[in-house]
Amino acid sequence: LLKEMDQRICIKFCVKNEIKCYKVCEMLTKAYGESVMSKTRVYEWYKRFQDGREDVADDERPGRPSTSTTDENVEKVKAMIMNDRRITIREVADDVGISIGSCHEIFSNVLVQRRLREAIRKKRPDLWKNNSWLLHHDNAPAHTSLLVREFLAKNNTVTMPQPPYSPDMAPCDFFLFPKIKRTLKGRRFTSIDDIKSASLKELKAIPKIEFEKCFDDWKKRWRKCIISNGDYFEGDNINVDE
Repeated sequence: LLKEMDQRICIKFCVKNEIKCYKVCEMLTKAYGESVMSKTRVYEWYKRFQDGREDVADDERPGRPSTSTTDENVEKVKAMIMNDRRITIREVADDVGISIGSCHEIFSNVLVQRRLREAIRKKRPDLWKNNSWLLHHDNAPAHTSLLVREFLAKNNTVTMPQPPYSPDMAPCDFFLFPKIKRTLKGRRFTSIDDIKSASLKELKAIPKIEFEKCFDDWKKRWRKCIISNGDYFEGDNINVDE
C-alpha cells in the first residue's frame, strides 16, 4: 500500500506538470519495476487528479461514516496488527469496515505516534541527565514520513511539536541552514564528499555564543506562538514579556 500511495503522489506531481499519462506509466515502471501499479489504475488516478482531485488516499466506502479514525477503530486495528504482524492493510481495512486510506491513516499517524509518545514519556525524566537529543524540524513530507517517524521512535529521539507551515519556528530553518548557505553560496564542488567536508567545516566554525543566541531566540519564538494562540503573525509586534 505504501508503494501505491507513493505512486499516486508521483502521478499527482506529473499531472500538475502536464506530463502525458503514457509517459507517467513509463516513468513509474522504470522507478517501481514489478511493484508498479497497473496501467488501468494509473490512468484512473491520472484522470482523478486531472479533474482537480487533491487527496491521494482512497475514498470512504459507501454507507460508512466520513470519520473512520475513531478510538474504537484504532483499537481494532491495533489488536489485529498485534495479533498477526503479517496481516495486510487491505485485510485489516476489510475486517474493521473502513477504507484502506483510513486504515493507513490510523496505522501511520495514530499508532506510530502513540509509540513515539510512549518512548518520550519513559525517557523524559532523564532527558537532560544523559544528553539525549531533542529534534525540532518542520513538517516537510520527508520529516513526517512513516519511515522517519518509525526510525525516531525506535531510537527514542524526542521530536518537538511543530505548528503546520511554520519553518521559522525550527532552529535549522531560521538559523542553521541559512547561515551555512550564505557561507557556501557561489562556491563550486566536484563531489558530494566535498560538500560534506565544506559544510562540516562551516558548522564547526560557528561560535558557541551564536548557538546560545539561537537557543534564546528559539524559546522566544515558542512564547510568541503560545501568546498568539497559534495564529499567524509577522515581525516582532508581539510582546513576550507581558
